[in-house]
Amino acid sequence: MIKFIAVDELLAIRNEVLREGKLAPDECIFPSDSLPGAFHLGYYAGDELACIASFHPQGYGEFTGAGYQLRGMATVEAYRGKGYGNQLLNFAIVYLRGQKANYLWCNARKKALQFYLNMGFEVISAEFEVPDIGPHYVLYVKIR
Repeated sequence: MIKFIAVDELLAIRNEVLREGKLAPDECIFPSDSLPGAFHLGYYAGDELACIASFHPQGYGEFTGAGYQLRGMATVEAYRGKGYGNQLLNFAIVYLRGQKANYLWCNARKKALQFYLNMGFEVISAEFEVPDIGPHYVLYVKIR
């Protein structure tokens, strides 16, 4: 089941999956988490939060119209490969279409590239390095 969730509900997974458990939960808060229009989604497998993602209004480059950035998408290892991330991202795209967003973009880790390509995203940058995290690409998907 997919739900809109509060930031404090997803911090443990951000830390575990995206920061390898190296940070305190409050160090996993993004400045964009509380921007007007920002929202956070969680996929629950039963009562357990299995997958998370955060979205906030943010344009990118020369793209026109309302843009949103996807940040902090993560699936707990025990739940990977079950399609939860796919369902969560599809839910977000449908919701963003209803919010009149024109596109969604993200800085995606190289190891997650195929997931995003399978979801219809396009690579719009050269590979770049995020310090202490690894290689990334900027990806884009048109919503409307």
